[in-house]
Amino acid sequence: MKGKFRQKLLVAVLNSDPSHILCVREVRTIRAEQVQNLFAGNIRKLLLEAAQNYERIYEIRLRVGRPVFLCYDGGEKFLRTKDAPYLVTRQDLKETLEYISGYSLYACEDELRQGYISVQGGHRVGVTGKVILDQGNIRSIKYISCVNVRLAHQILGCADAVMPFIRNKENICHTLLISPPGCGKTTLLRDMVRQISNGNEKLPGMTVGLVDERGELAGCYQGVPQNDVGMRTDVLDGCPKAEGMQLLIRSMSPTVVAVDELGKEEDFRAVESVIHCGCTLLATAHGNSLEDIMEQPFFQKLKSMQVFERYIILGRQKRNGRIVQILDGKGKPC
Repeated sequence: MKGKFRQKLLVAVLNSDPSHILCVREVRTIRAEQVQNLFAGNIRKLLLEAAQNYERIYEIRLRVGRPVFLCYDGGEKFLRTKDAPYLVTRQDLKETLEYISGYSLYACEDELRQGYISVQGGHRVGVTGKVILDQGNIRSIKYISCVNVRLAHQILGCADAVMPFIRNKENICHTLLISPPGCGKTTLLRDMVRQISNGNEKLPGMTVGLVDERGELAGCYQGVPQNDVGMRTDVLDGCPKAEGMQLLIRSMSPTVVAVDELGKEEDFRAVESVIHCGCTLLATAHGNSLEDIMEQPFFQKLKSMQVFERYIILGRQKRNGRIVQILDGKGKPC
């Protein structure tokens, strides 16, 4: 790609308004009844009366003895009965958990160890309560006192602006997305995977192996992705990243391997295996800048090896999801 064109495109990406995150074509519609049916009758009634726009809501939080919080990008409000906030009862929480788990929390025990339950529509329900340990490992969670329903917002086309920067002719560059929590790196990675998997007139479709350890990328329900991650994408749902990367390489012959939130020592050993096998790696990491994550010795090693050919940094200037920088493998602007 010629330098002047790249420079103009990057300026457009950095300064575009109002959506600094990226070029957006389509937002998947969230089914209101699918969300409402997760909740106890009293809370469902309030949601219906309030006629909520679920495209704008990111989280619905229930805490025993406290108001029902509806969390938006940059704000929040309570559900109310007349002039007072509605306070969540233990019965509300118990009934909600029954709906979420299909009347069997025991069947969701494996997910509960991770602190969440996946539900239809790609949404994820986080829980807190009394943690039960077994030889230092989390066995389960009981006496649940808080439920956080995180609504899955898929933005189709949000990776349009960055795709030219991660392509090298007909190949994809090893790419690391860096941002603080809640700034859109998972959303961006999901759409990158979709576009690479489907292909277009400039990029042939590729087989993608997606390790979705926390269930946020594909949003699988009973093994089936609820989010659009592309026609050539194979998903390992709920699998630890290190084991998942190795498994995909052995069994599915991916051209591209995608994972969310690198951080553990074993993740980095698996990254080296992916690179040596000739696969392209797409990954994310928590951080405010490239310098921030380079404080970790494992990332320092990967940078010294020039494993990643592109670094995409997202931030919160003006709004979540703004692209702050796109850097090459040496940390220089593209």
